[in-house]
Amino acid sequence: MDLILWRHAEAKEADGPIADADRDLTAAGLRHAQQVAEWLRRQPLRDTTVLSSPARRAMQTAQTLGLPVKVKTQLGVGASTPDLLAAADWPDHHGVIILVSHQPALGRLASLLLAGTEADWTIKKAGVWWFTNRVRHDETQTVLRAVHNP
Repeated sequence: MDLILWRHAEAKEADGPIADADRDLTAAGLRHAQQVAEWLRRQPLRDTTVLSSPARRAMQTAQTLGLPVKVKTQLGVGASTPDLLAAADWPDHHGVIILVSHQPALGRLASLLLAGTEADWTIKKAGVWWFTNRVRHDETQTVLRAVHNP
């Protein structure tokens, strides 16, 4: 299984009556999301499922990839590491899962996968961390395949 954690790109500040979940990407955020989406399209990804937070900025980031996007409420602002793992069906899903979500949950999940414990690691806006789960010599391993930022 491949698991790609993709933090939403830069969003406009909440202004007046606009709710946090309704914030759009900035022009720079959209450009950064498109750059990362282009990089992802060049990768050997098969059987890819894109899952997004319901927040508008996350959905806009996910849509730049040009694949169908499934919105999952458990990926929203305030998500927990168990929420992300359950949404991704890690490590049992076959194929590629791209989770488009928020900090601090994404950074905490990256820390858990690499270090075995949750810590407040930062994933840059629009950045991706790509993990693979494999079995070698009867041992399950998590491998960080790539980190890519706009």
